[in-house]
Amino acid sequence: MKKIVLFFSLLLLILGCADNVKKKEDSITGRAWWKEGIIYQIYPRSFKDSDGDGIGDLKGVIEKLDYIESLGVNMVWMNPIYSSPNADNGYDISDYRGIMEDFGDMDDFDHMLKGLHDRGIKFVMDVVVNHSSDEHEWFKQSRSSRDNPYRDYYHWWPAEKGKPPYRYSLFDPKGDAWKYDSLTDAYYLHYFAQKQPDLNWENPKVRQEVYDIMKFWAEKGVDGFRLDAFQYASKDTTWPELPEGFEKNVIKYYGMQPNIHKYLKEMNEEVLSKYNVFAVSEGAGSTFEDAHSLVDADRKELQMAYHFEGMDVGNSLEGYKLSEFKEVYTKWDSAFAKKGWLSIFLANHDVPRMVSKFGNDSSAFRAVSSKMLNTFILTMRGTPYCYYGDELGMTNIGFDSISQYRDIAAINGYEKAKTQGADLDAYMAELKFLSRDNGRTPMQWDTTAHAGFTTGDPWLPVNENYKTVNVAVEQKDPNSCLNYFRKMVQLRRDNPVFVYGAYSLLLPGDEQLYAYTRSLGEQQVLVVLNFSDKPATAILPLGDSPQLMSNNYPELDRSASTVLLKPYQALVFNIRD
Repeated sequence: MKKIVLFFSLLLLILGCADNVKKKEDSITGRAWWKEGIIYQIYPRSFKDSDGDGIGDLKGVIEKLDYIESLGVNMVWMNPIYSSPNADNGYDISDYRGIMEDFGDMDDFDHMLKGLHDRGIKFVMDVVVNHSSDEHEWFKQSRSSRDNPYRDYYHWWPAEKGKPPYRYSLFDPKGDAWKYDSLTDAYYLHYFAQKQPDLNWENPKVRQEVYDIMKFWAEKGVDGFRLDAFQYASKDTTWPELPEGFEKNVIKYYGMQPNIHKYLKEMNEEVLSKYNVFAVSEGAGSTFEDAHSLVDADRKELQMAYHFEGMDVGNSLEGYKLSEFKEVYTKWDSAFAKKGWLSIFLANHDVPRMVSKFGNDSSAFRAVSSKMLNTFILTMRGTPYCYYGDELGMTNIGFDSISQYRDIAAINGYEKAKTQGADLDAYMAELKFLSRDNGRTPMQWDTTAHAGFTTGDPWLPVNENYKTVNVAVEQKDPNSCLNYFRKMVQLRRDNPVFVYGAYSLLLPGDEQLYAYTRSLGEQQVLVVLNFSDKPATAILPLGDSPQLMSNNYPELDRSASTVLLKPYQALVFNIRD
């Protein structure tokens, strides 16, 4: 009889908890599936190789669908998989409706997409339309003659007018964004590499081509689009002279040009509003006003902002101040507290590994600081973007020679530094810390050769620490980074307060601790993160009976409202429910 009473008591408690969650959810306005999603970013070249050629592919992703599902994430964003000569690892596209041979074919894509959807995971496509490859048929036609119908698909400057007004190229060895082409005695524009000519969005035919491409993928079942470098798509084609030194702030001078909103409204009307998809633009302009103008719901443009100011923190060998880090994330949250929606992330394919940059990748603190950083990502407002391998605590590889790099930005940057007579040792030291290749090394699956990524020679070397940092080892350890990540994902999914709750910063000037509350309805949670390798003491508003929701250490040292945090400790308390 006691067992029956206990069973019904537990059942009523569970139903009561579920009812409380439902009431909290019912009180939330502006709910959307893409706000509640947790995105796992896959760099396909480095995730899993199925055929031994050393390059990750779609069949490799299919092999690992159960693993992705086990993380608890419900969205996947994948870097470009289109046909490409691969001058910039797929960001130079030669056919927007084809799959790069290295990755497989369209049957593989369809199989992968179905496998994701069968597991309740949505798919986000990378759309690269600020520029194409110079091997795209559009550009081949465009450069063939000045009167070709595709001539105005790109930006050309006739040589008889003299040299075009200087524009800086982010990837060009000489930093010059105008490339002379003798075939028609003219220059074409490339904000990135020479093999990435910029598309002319001022031409309505180009825009319609792009919308048709997006419809093609949406009709295949793609759930979202990430618009690469899109803040640069609109250009002032009067080509005014820019002030000296403008290249130090290209976002201000290249981003958010006059017609960008016209084009995005057109895209929304033509594509986004017709499918159950969302879109996020890489970059959010240089002001909060820029970002809001892209994503506020009444603008009818995009749905989510993806700003880079957080990634600008700590871009030096001296490290960063925690107060600066807190200031960036706090001001962006405040700016979007009432309208619009943000992404929240600490890593992607364009930056080093987050534990090496923002945490501590030494053997003593790698795991615990990685857990701390994932706690931050998964308890902040905004849609979290979690980069492949960060659930394991993967670290920078730290190349010593330029010959080891594959990234065009690193290689061309080295050539530019050498040409300018810069200190190459200083350049290499900074590259070792900040290079994009640090975040592109192969996924570490197990302790076999090449970490189980491939049976061949990997396109980039596997990090030497793969024998201890890998899925197979961490799967068996209940206290591993991997299993901690899964718990934090589930915690976020179970508690809408982490998605929609108001954010309030505590201890703003503290250089060790990042503490904040998240509040939604009757619930309030407290997050306390020690960003240092030293113990820290904090007096915090824990209330009468705080419930410990998460701890990245096995134990907790506290008394009354005082909490003693170990190095890189991360604590989450439910202080009011």
